[in-house]
Amino acid sequence: MGKFVIKTSASGLRFNLKAGNGQVIATSQLYKTLATCRKGIISLQKNANSPVENQTEDNYAPVKNPKFEVYKDKAGEFRFRLRARNGQIVGTGEGYTTLAKCLNGIASIGKNAPGAEITME
Repeated sequence: MGKFVIKTSASGLRFNLKAGNGQVIATSQLYKTLATCRKGIISLQKNANSPVENQTEDNYAPVKNPKFEVYKDKAGEFRFRLRARNGQIVGTGEGYTTLAKCLNGIASIGKNAPGAEITME
């Protein structure tokens, strides 16, 4: 079972979703308040099993929000971001060397986020 870990810094709050093995599978944007950070967690939980829009394919088919967008970064690694229904980015993933590993990261969110506990660090 996964867990959300909320971290506080001088500039605000952010959460990480960790898999059962402790590995971070998604990171949030920076939030100003604990209430908005918790709303971000709820949004990630609600949209954890959204469809994938693979932007690395030529002529990919656009998908309506909420969705996971898969793209390549400047270093050529595969990354994803989860967009909520309103288009805001709720969470992002690390860089992966292959598309398959990136898609596994997305699948791990679907598995770990819905029932994950929330902790403060």
